[in-house]
Amino acid sequence: MHPKIHLYTICWNEEYMLPYFFKHYDSLVDKYVFYDDGSTDNTLSILSNHPKVEIRTLPRSNNESYILDAQKLHNDCWKEARGIVDWVIYTAVDEFLYAPNLLDYIKECNQKGITAIPALGYQMISNHLPTKDESLLLQVAAGCPWNKMNKLSLFNPNQIEESNFLEGRHNANPKGMVVYPDKDLLLNLHYKYLDFKKTFDRHNELQTKLGATDKKNGWAHKYSWSKEKFKEDWDFFENGAHANIFDAAYNPDLMHSTTTERWWRK
Repeated sequence: MHPKIHLYTICWNEEYMLPYFFKHYDSLVDKYVFYDDGSTDNTLSILSNHPKVEIRTLPRSNNESYILDAQKLHNDCWKEARGIVDWVIYTAVDEFLYAPNLLDYIKECNQKGITAIPALGYQMISNHLPTKDESLLLQVAAGCPWNKMNKLSLFNPNQIEESNFLEGRHNANPKGMVVYPDKDLLLNLHYKYLDFKKTFDRHNELQTKLGATDKKNGWAHKYSWSKEKFKEDWDFFENGAHANIFDAAYNPDLMHSTTTERWWRK
């Protein structure tokens, strides 16, 4: 039986990524809930034309902190799915969960009583913009292991009482009947670094969403970097990337990072 899955995410001006996002998740997800933060491009039109999508407005308590408003949503919105679905996905539009035969893997985890499946993070990187005709995974296979993207994006809402995500979902302290897999097979592929200029321009756009509290705390600090500083970051990930993380000879569980660097293994 196909497990029932709802996906929750925040979006703002995501017309470029949405076709890839739906191509990746449509066969897995029964319903999407998008919290829009005032998109001005074609995002809302694309979402409105998708039969599985429900559009909501991102609740904003004030203009001081986008990060804190998002964090509150991360920790609360998925609770409505209790008693309705088997699993929820909470992710960003540029984050793609991956495992070989992902649906079968989720079914296997369900049978084993696993309730939370953290994912190993990768900064996927390409110097050229992919085409819209194919899956991103088929076009961009180079990725650098990145512990900051180790996230809990897939869990059973009927067994997890609280997700306790920290800022940006870069860490979590879930409570309830928390059972993790013995091995880390799920990957979180962060498809943001697609063409240097486009990524740098996107960071400049995203910087406008940050409030005074975000800037004071240095949250999402990459958005304010100069082009030179950002190039250093780009080169770091490009030099550290594996050419093809989907290669059968590459074992993420053994080669991503030590288990002591994975917050759910500590």
